[in-house]
Amino acid sequence: MATRKWFSPFTAPIYFFAAAIAAGALALRLQPCLAQAPLSWVDAVFTATSAVCVTGLVVVDTGSYFTATGQSVIMGLIQLGGLGIMTYTSLVLYLWRRRTSLMDRMAVGQNLLHDPGFHLGRFLIQVVAGVLCMELIGAMAIFLAAPDGFGPFSACFHAVSAFCNAGFSLHATSLMAWKADPWLNLVFMALIILGGLGFSVLLEIFELLTRLRQRRDPAHFNKHRLSWHARIVLVTSAGLILGGAAVILGAEYMLAPGQFSPAEEILASLFQSVTCRTAGFNTLDIGNMTNISLLVMIFLMLVGGSPGSCAGGVKTTTLRTLTAFSLSRLKGRQQTVVSGYAVNRETLNKALSLAMFAFVIICGATLILSVTEVGAVPHGQTRGAFLDILFEVVSAFGTVGLSTGLTAKLTTLGKIVITAVMFIGRLGPIMFLSAIREFHTEERFSWPENTLLIG
Repeated sequence: MATRKWFSPFTAPIYFFAAAIAAGALALRLQPCLAQAPLSWVDAVFTATSAVCVTGLVVVDTGSYFTATGQSVIMGLIQLGGLGIMTYTSLVLYLWRRRTSLMDRMAVGQNLLHDPGFHLGRFLIQVVAGVLCMELIGAMAIFLAAPDGFGPFSACFHAVSAFCNAGFSLHATSLMAWKADPWLNLVFMALIILGGLGFSVLLEIFELLTRLRQRRDPAHFNKHRLSWHARIVLVTSAGLILGGAAVILGAEYMLAPGQFSPAEEILASLFQSVTCRTAGFNTLDIGNMTNISLLVMIFLMLVGGSPGSCAGGVKTTTLRTLTAFSLSRLKGRQQTVVSGYAVNRETLNKALSLAMFAFVIICGATLILSVTEVGAVPHGQTRGAFLDILFEVVSAFGTVGLSTGLTAKLTTLGKIVITAVMFIGRLGPIMFLSAIREFHTEERFSWPENTLLIG
């Protein structure tokens, strides 16, 4: 019984991710992967974790510190983490045995789709084929948009990094040199958004477009509508992107007009809002942005993408559920209603648990980094340090990869803390809570209730 608890479908992904990180760290320390000085174990584990957890925070420059072999290892780790190691292992199991156990099927369903009732083999093949196809198209588009800055290998690397929402770049300044290039920005934004919607939503959209193309009669549109889950994901994602872009545009340009044209300002603001969906690329210097923009970006990074996607964060559906819960309490409504349907109690409890767990992790990591990176230095001498630390922690938890410049300056203990936060953030607090719940003993009694004065 104890062995089954330690090796349940909920704990398996934790072991697989840990094993991939260990293998990646070992590979990145090998001489063929290094173009410069040897890489310490802490930096190797940090880089491997950032790649597998598709975060993008780096302590060394990826383009100059690693050889083409090392960069290929990082790209492989990104791809592995983006699709999810459990997806790969389940696909291998399916191809070799042509069947999987019910527990494996349910575990994959609960973590990759909103509906656990699906055909595992067909789904996994569609996911892998679809992702590789989109990444190949993205790589070709990147190469055609900027052949001088992105060779064939570089285009493939950045396409994988963008779709998997990793944020790793072979350029030291990320995409700042192409801030005013509309086509390249649009390609990257498209890859980031597609990678952050979730596999099930992408499949729904593809199937809907296929059906509508086959039946061009507009009357068939209502018959083939997207699911409730997909509509929530798309509407919430669009609202966050457009709302975030509007605030960044106002904070960065309207309050302090600069030398850029309105079109370039809108493009840069939109890109920063999109990249906060856990992508990690940037066309603006994050360290020189206003506090208003940084606070909005922290919120966007915390929310992240959608369930079953390459993105991290607490997810768009969690935000929508908690917002609806708050509104229902203000209206005196007993049920939490989202887009015409009431959310069940189990979903609401998961959303509240996830938000609380994220709050505890972020506050704890911020407190520890405040000790390791600032210590007992008076506040007057460290102005701005707290916001930099909070931004770094949320970026790691949301597996975003954006930084104000603190990552390379972290102490050894600080790097270990951020590594742990990236690991937890990628697997998701719900996964950890589910794993911990395997060890719980169900109480077969009820405690007496009482009233406590609140507020």
